Amino acid sequence: MARKQRRGEETAERLLDAALELYTSAGQPGFTVQAVSERSGVSLGSLYHHFGSFDGLAAALYTRCMEQLCGETNAALLRTRTTRTGTRAFVESYLRFTEEHPDVARFVHASSHASYLVTHAEQIRAAKEPMRKALAEWIGPRIAAGEIAPMPPEVIDVLVVGPVAETAARWFSPFYDIDLRTAARVLPDRIWRSLRPD
Repeated sequence: MARKQRRGEETAERLLDAALELYTSAGQPGFTVQAVSERSGVSLGSLYHHFGSFDGLAAALYTRCMEQLCGETNAALLRTRTTRTGTRAFVESYLRFTEEHPDVARFVHASSHASYLVTHAEQIRAAKEPMRKALAEWIGPRIAAGEIAPMPPEVIDVLVVGPVAETAARWFSPFYDIDLRTAARVLPDRIWRSLRPD
């Protein structure tokens, strides 16, 4: 049974690897169930068995990519002691990850308005919960200490993640000319100031 389970996990990973490679090389137009099946060498039946649908595969790929990105940013953040150093660590790690792993970061940002995020919202929310909890545990004491203005976590998320995610999205866009390293120097203190109490 363990061997069968391991084979199943390896097949699922092969499908996810192929899907990311395909999205990177062919973009949204080439990102189809048939193309993923052909690239991975896994049958359509097996793909549907593991993920239920092509949207299910895309949602699983988004979850894996988001876990990789948030794993980096959370690790950087949780090593810091103050709001200011934490903000800098978060921004720098997010933009560094974007530059070093553009395939993963591109899929995360391209998925922001995709239908599979809506249809698999519960699955994605559950996958994000450990990361959300870690951030809440880091933020809570700093609000209590007066380093961060008392705000709902969702608002803090917008203030911190919003500018960085938009920077990364514009870096991928052909319509903007933005330098990630310049952004990594400028954004941290601007974001930190938005978190401070009045």
